[in-house]
Amino acid sequence: MWLKDSSIGRKFVMSISGLALVFFLIFHGCMNLALVFSEEAYNTICRLLGANWYALIATLGLAFLVLVHFSYGIYLTIQNRAARGNDKYAVRGKKEGVDWASENMLVLGFVVIGFIVLHLANFWFKMQFTEIMHILGAHDFAVSEFAPTDGAGLVKALFVTPIWGQVYCGLYLAWLVALWFHLNHGVWSAMHTMGLNNLKWEKRTKVIGCIIATIAVLPFAVVVFYYLGMGIGMLCA
Repeated sequence: MWLKDSSIGRKFVMSISGLALVFFLIFHGCMNLALVFSEEAYNTICRLLGANWYALIATLGLAFLVLVHFSYGIYLTIQNRAARGNDKYAVRGKKEGVDWASENMLVLGFVVIGFIVLHLANFWFKMQFTEIMHILGAHDFAVSEFAPTDGAGLVKALFVTPIWGQVYCGLYLAWLVALWFHLNHGVWSAMHTMGLNNLKWEKRTKVIGCIIATIAVLPFAVVVFYYLGMGIGMLCA
């Protein structure tokens, strides 16, 4: 099958899975912005997207997309290194001026995955997974002082707690920087794979990649800076 047996097919799978994950990030980031305006509104969203059947199906779909995207990324990187030496993440059609993100996509990918694991441990495990355990009958199962639907309380406790909260905000912002570079080059690469790789579209795809990466990352950054300011204010009070 060409999707897994050919280089173009594997790049196409990487592109589609990556773009799908970008759209999820944009949705997730916009959802998180509710924290800045109304904690109750955010908790309402948490109740709607808890352990409901549609949320569980979406979670499984996302897990599949991440697994496919990450595994294909590793495979393509190994394949490119074997075929092209030091050219680690090249996209056909890019002639010169290989940027930093292009050369470090695998490293950026590992950083992104590492923080996804941390994010899941801090939020998904304490919210949706806890709800699942309650549905399955383990009503005493609890890994947090907050109810699974009190996402606002959980987020605030994590980001505002003196010292550790500010450290976590800093780590989260560093992750967002890595994510921005990964998305910026990834969107550009996906558009090249899908045929927008001529001289007419070269600059346009770079701008589009930058815009989409910023749209995906900015809402998360706004929330982090909001709680960082709140935490610093508490320290200085």
